[in-house]
Amino acid sequence: MGKRDDLIAKYADDLKNKCGMAPDMDLLTKVTIGCGPSIYDADASTVAASQPSELETVKKNFLMKKLGLSDSPDLMAAIKSVLETYGMSERNKYRAVVYYMLVKHFGKEALYR
Repeated sequence: MGKRDDLIAKYADDLKNKCGMAPDMDLLTKVTIGCGPSIYDADASTVAASQPSELETVKKNFLMKKLGLSDSPDLMAAIKSVLETYGMSERNKYRAVVYYMLVKHFGKEALYR
C-alpha cells in the first residue's frame, strides 16, 4: 500500500472508533484525494479546532467554495457539530475526516461520484 492508502486506512479507523460511524470507503478515498497534498503535511493535515480563523477557513474554502453552500450560521454550527462528534479532546482531528463528515452532514456525496 502507498502512503495515501495508509492515511485513508487511518482516517477510516478514526471514523469507526472515534466518531462511531461506518465509513463509505469510496467516498472517503475521494474526499481524501480532494484534500490534495495537504494530507502529507503534519500541520495542514489536521484541523485546529480551537482556532476561530481555522474554522473560518474550513467554512469558506471547503463548505462554500468546494461544496457550493451559501454562507449561513448553519455552516459554523455544522463544523462545530462535526468536531464534537470527533471529540473535542481528540488532539489530531484529520482534515479529510472532518471534510468527510461535513460532506455526509450536508448530503453532498454526489459531488464526489
